[in-house]
Amino acid sequence: MITLRVVVDQMVAPVPGGIGRYTEELTRALIATAPAECDVEGIVSSSTPAQYELIEAALPGLANLHKTSLARRELAAAWALGVTASSGTGLIHAPGLLAPLRRHNRADDGTQIAVTLHDVLAWTHPSSLTPTTVAWTKGMLKRARKHADAIVVPSHAVARQLTEIMDLGDRVRVIGGAVGRRLVLPAIPLVEERLQALALPSQYILTSGSLDPRKAVTSLITALGLPGAPDLPLIVLGPDTWGELDLASVADEVGLAPGRVRAMSGLSDSDLAVVIARASVFVYPSLEEGFALPIIEAFHLGTPVVHSDAPALLEAAGDAGVAVERSAKGYPERLLDAVNRVLGDSALRGRLRVIGGDRSRAFSWRDSAERVWQLHADL
Repeated sequence: MITLRVVVDQMVAPVPGGIGRYTEELTRALIATAPAECDVEGIVSSSTPAQYELIEAALPGLANLHKTSLARRELAAAWALGVTASSGTGLIHAPGLLAPLRRHNRADDGTQIAVTLHDVLAWTHPSSLTPTTVAWTKGMLKRARKHADAIVVPSHAVARQLTEIMDLGDRVRVIGGAVGRRLVLPAIPLVEERLQALALPSQYILTSGSLDPRKAVTSLITALGLPGAPDLPLIVLGPDTWGELDLASVADEVGLAPGRVRAMSGLSDSDLAVVIARASVFVYPSLEEGFALPIIEAFHLGTPVVHSDAPALLEAAGDAGVAVERSAKGYPERLLDAVNRVLGDSALRGRLRVIGGDRSRAFSWRDSAERVWQLHADL
C-alpha cells in the first residue's frame, strides 16, 4: 500500500482562507482519485477534538489523521528550523509552504516532499502581507529550494515569476485549482428568497477584494465617479476597511452617493453563488494574482467578466473575459470603457456567458488531483 500524506493543517487555522479551502478541495479529490493500492492520510498540528472531527467530516475516506505533538504556531516554527522528525517518511504533499522540509534521500526510504507556492506577493507586493508572513514565506521557500522534490504553483505566470526569484531547476510544476463543490445556486424559489434577504438590487456591478492597492478596487470606484459611468451600485466581496481606509470614504471622495458602494463578507457558499450569478458584470481589476479563482467562479455561474491584464488572469480567462490594461495612467477610464461596453451590448454579454461557461469547465479538482498523483509517481 502506498500512502500519500497531505498537510491539512490550514483547514483548522484561525482563518483558513483560500489555502484552507484549497486544501480541503484538493484532499477530497486526492481521496476520490487515489490509484489502486494507494490511500491518503492527513497531517495536522496538535488541535482540539472538535477540530479533528471537522477535518475527518470534511474528508470522508481519509485513511488516517496523523496528529503531531506541537500546536500550529510551534509546529510552523519547528518545521521552519528543520525539526521534522515527527512527520515520518514516505510521500508528503503540502498544499502550502507549511511542510516538514528536511534533507532526505528518495532512494533510501521513499520519502518525497512536494510543497505549494500560491503566489510571489512576498517578493512583488510585500505591503499586501504582514512582515511576519513575508519573512516566513521567504524562509520556507529557501528551505524548499534545498529540500523539496517538487514545488507546485497554480499558474504559468507564477512559474515564470519564480524563475526570476530563485533557481529551482526543473522541480516546478503548474497545477491549478478549481471552483469549490459547494458554490452552487439553490433552488429557484430559494434564490428569490435569498435575493430579498440579502437586499440585492435588481442590477449591480460586482467585484472582489479589499482596498489594498494591489487589488485596485479604488480604481474601480474611481471609474464609477467618472462622467458616463453607469448609475449602478457596486458590491464588493470583501472587507469594508483596509488599514485606515474604508469604502464609504473612498466612494465619497469620488462623488458617489452614500450607500452606492457596499461590502459583503462572510457569505455562505450558496449566498455567494446567488450574489455572483445575479450580478450584471463581475469586474476584477487586481494588479497581480497567483491564480484567478474569482474569475473562474464568475464564469461558472454565467456572469460576464471584465478583468485586468495581470498575467495569471489572462492565462486563466483566455478570451472568455474583457481584459483591461492595468498600467497606472488612465486605468479607471479603461475600466469604465470596458464595463460600459459589456453593459451596453447584450450580444457581447451572451457570448461571454457561453465562452465563460466553457472556460470554467477547463478547471476541475479531479484533474488537479490526478496531476498531483502523477507528480508523485514521476518523482
